[in-house]
Amino acid sequence: MASLVRHLTFDCTDAYRLAQFWAAVLDGTVTDEDFPGDPEALVVAQGSALLFVQVPDAKAVKNRVHVDLQPQDRSRDEEVERLLALGATLVGDHRVPDGRGWVTLADPEGNEFCVERSAAERAPQ
Repeated sequence: MASLVRHLTFDCTDAYRLAQFWAAVLDGTVTDEDFPGDPEALVVAQGSALLFVQVPDAKAVKNRVHVDLQPQDRSRDEEVERLLALGATLVGDHRVPDGRGWVTLADPEGNEFCVERSAAERAPQ
């Protein structure tokens, strides 16, 4: 059998704080074994696991890999507003007038991610 992705790992300066942000984004949880100040923190959510590892280096360039989110119970635009309220910042708005496109955001430590249209928004009209 081929390998499976166990989790995606993010280098960061504050593992627990960033894990809390992503747990809220994904409606997941930070594991009971992780606490503020820990050098690692794991977020478990439906269909994914994200590991945050504290490193001494600050983020310097654009991500080579990023997460694409697809909202499940709200529109893309509603999800963008929710994530901005959680502490994300707008990096690029690639929405087009016909409803297609995506929005690029950054988490509190500058890691870029995209929000795509929901499955309902992608369904043929």
